Amino acid sequence: MVVVMTDVTVSEARARLAEVVDGARVTHEPVFLTRRGKRVAAIVAADDLDALIEAAEDLADLRAAGAARDEMRRTGEMAIPWEDVKADLGLS
Repeated sequence: MVVVMTDVTVSEARARLAEVVDGARVTHEPVFLTRRGKRVAAIVAADDLDALIEAAEDLADLRAAGAARDEMRRTGEMAIPWEDVKADLGLS
């Protein structure tokens, strides 16, 4: 049986590390480690962390693309056709 833990002291996590890790892995809920009542770290399932990182990278890409489009609108620059980019890079 897996017990859902949301906040665990660092000392308790150290004593019950396997249980804490299994709880995060099975429930897909983060376990927050606390010290003096404040959250200082979290244990999350590796797959969940990978998904979060990928989502953050996708969001950063979307924001960068939006900023590039805004700059093109401000400056009146035209987009370079993909075929031209491939030709310049020797890919076509």
